[in-house]
Parts: sequence; C-alpha cells; structure tokens
Amino acid sequence: MKVFAGTSNIPLAQKIAEYLEIKLGQAEVRTFSDGEIFVEIGENTRGAEAFVIQSTSHPGNDHLMELLIMIDALKRASTKSITAVMPYYGYARQDRKVQPRTPITAKLVADLLSAAGADRVITVDLHAGQIQGFFNIPVDNLYATKVILDYVRDNLPKEIVIVAPDAGGVERARAFAKRLNCGLCIIDKRRDTPNVAKAINIIGEVAGLTAVIVDDMVDTAGTLTESAEAIMRNGAKEVYAACSHPVLSGPALDRVNASVIRELVVTDTIDLKDKPKRCPKLKMVSVAGLLGEAIRRVYQGMSVSSLFV
Repeated sequence: MKVFAGTSNIPLAQKIAEYLEIKLGQAEVRTFSDGEIFVEIGENTRGAEAFVIQSTSHPGNDHLMELLIMIDALKRASTKSITAVMPYYGYARQDRKVQPRTPITAKLVADLLSAAGADRVITVDLHAGQIQGFFNIPVDNLYATKVILDYVRDNLPKEIVIVAPDAGGVERARAFAKRLNCGLCIIDKRRDTPNVAKAINIIGEVAGLTAVIVDDMVDTAGTLTESAEAIMRNGAKEVYAACSHPVLSGPALDRVNASVIRELVVTDTIDLKDKPKRCPKLKMVSVAGLLGEAIRRVYQGMSVSSLFV
C-alpha cells in the first residue's frame, strides 16, 4: 500500500498516515510560472495499490487538477490500483439542472476522475448521496456522523433538539436525533439567489431547549446564521451547530463570530489553516481515523459497510 497526499490538506493526510502506521509516499507537486501543475512520483509504485488524499477545497480548480494529474502519473507508473480519497468532494452542489442550460458539474468531475485512471473513490458526506450513481467505479461515501456525535455527547448539554436547516438535510438530522434519542425540527427556508437564504418558519418545538443545527457544509454561513436567529426567536436556550465540511468562504467567519451560535463543530475534511484563530467558536474534530480505517479495509479486501453508520 502506498498513500500519497496532494497539497490541499497535508495535516489530515499526515494524521491518516499515522493511523495506518506508514509514511506518506514521496510525491513532488510544483506549479510552473504560468500556473500549470507538475507532479512527479518519487518512488516505485509498480504493482502497488495507491491511495491519493486530496480535497477539492479552495482553490477548488487547482486542487482538482492536481488530483487528476497525480492519478495520471500513478497510472503511467504501472500502479495496480488507484483510489482517490476525497474528504471533501467539490462541485457536489451542482448535482442536477435547476435552470435551463446549466451544467451538472458533479457528474463532470466523476467522469474526469474515471478518465484520469481512478479505480475507486472514498469520500465523506456527499452533498447528495445519489452522486454515487454518477460514477462507473466503486464509491465509498463515509459519514462523519460518529465523530461529531461523540463530541456532542461529551461536550454539549443533554436536553437538546436537532435542527435540519432545510428540507434537504432532514435525513441527516434525523440520523443524529435517532442516535441521541432527542427531538427533531426542520427550518423552512426560501433561497432567491445562490449563497443567499432566508429562514421563514420552524417546524417543531425548540422552546426551552438547546438547539443543534446539523448540515453537511457551511459555505458563507448565511443559511446557518439566519437559522440560528430564527431558532432563538422561537425560544431556544442556546444554539450550537455542526457540519462535516467547513468551506467557510467570503464573510462566513465574520457572520459566525457575530451570530448567536455558541460553537460551530466541524471536521478536518478541509484544512482550516488559521481560521480557528480568527473564529474562536470553531471546534474541530478529526475524520482521520474514519478515513484511515476505510483505506485499511479497502486494501485488505475487508467490508467497509460498518463505517457507513
């Protein structure tokens, strides 16, 4: 087994390597002056099973191209099998046509990965589970639920209610509520333009309880902070939030800092860099063990299904 890392999330890749008790493979990634990416694999991979760890987070296009080029380099080095380990799968929100003459970019990225030479994909909390059907290769869509649940159980008040920020997040929120044996609420929102949302109505009871908003990602934090305000107006004691993918672009950190949210629990599928210093409300839990165990089981030909709960 060989595990390589792109440049998008080196800290997570190092934690995964530590979990697997191996060293990261040697790979040099550099950029020419005109912006083109060059990759050189620094060790023999003939007949090996390679895993490439790379989130397509900001800058998404650069990191995606870097991943494709690394896969191509490994394929041309006679690597036996190549698994793209994508803790954060970018372009996942463009998973259907919502207006005329618009792309389905989640499918395009799936085609690019296959064309580059990937034999399998391991990812965490796809924006929509049906994206797995865009691939003609195996896809293991893991869930960060367990690591977030452990933090919630150990650090948050016991009398809580789980809140889905929109109708699309009900299944995820229901899974949290079931495991925590608590209530579930849904926020009805209307979105007029991308990245702009307005909370309209709360379906369920939050009065007198600690609310925990659960989502797959937080981008500009507009939906999240609007939802938190609506929950507090409906009588909640306090509001926490949790998400798998801390995209946190644009005004997100300022919005979270200025909001009524006590803590925003996130995972390290995306490298946070200095964001926890700029936003003390961020609390990070790691999915390194989850991804490391998935890699180990795939390599050893074992079942991965127990990691999907």
